Amino acid sequence: MSRQRFFITGTDTDVGKTICTAALLHKAKLASKTTLGLKPLAAGCEETEHGLRNADALALMAQSTEQLPYEQVNPVALKEAIAPHIAAERLNKPLSAARLVGYLRGVLMINRAEFICIEGAGGWRVPLNAKETLAEVPKDLKLPVILVVGMKLGCINHAMLTMEAIHRDGLNVVGWIANRIDNDMDAYEENLDSLKKQIRVPCLGEVPYLSDPSVEAVAQYLTLPEG
Repeated sequence: MSRQRFFITGTDTDVGKTICTAALLHKAKLASKTTLGLKPLAAGCEETEHGLRNADALALMAQSTEQLPYEQVNPVALKEAIAPHIAAERLNKPLSAARLVGYLRGVLMINRAEFICIEGAGGWRVPLNAKETLAEVPKDLKLPVILVVGMKLGCINHAMLTMEAIHRDGLNVVGWIANRIDNDMDAYEENLDSLKKQIRVPCLGEVPYLSDPSVEAVAQYLTLPEG
């Protein structure tokens, strides 16, 4: 049984990583693949009777055929919706790449899902502490990367800088998604064309602006990565 594992990152926070990750999982599920979505680090959680819960992690769980305890899907849940390292420092619980990698290795070792997406937090260089960024996690696990580009003014610069950083870290970007988050973006088609010419990996989809996007709606615009 072939297994595909991907790390999903974005050009910034709030560019649609979660909805695109959930849509990829949904697409894979429709293709009769077993699926698993993981969100190792999440800042911005609600107190529930079961403990802290993050909406992004729950969205991934909803599209996963492999049902795991919440704590395995989102092992580090921080209540404040701020930079994760700051939220952790305020609790005197510093983050480390080794800790996150350890959690993920444990899950990946025992789970045999065919299509696994691990969603990052924010952009590629989100700090974990004074010396490490979240990029250390996919680097350590040698994961292929899917980049979600939030289509808005400045997206070309954000996308190219992120691509350069990923390649500098020795990882391969296997595909990217153009997700239109600004309905009033000027020169949208020209920006999209520029990105397609400069990002020399497959575009897995162009998601139009959707005022109230559903996973099913977004999935219609995506194709699954090869491999």
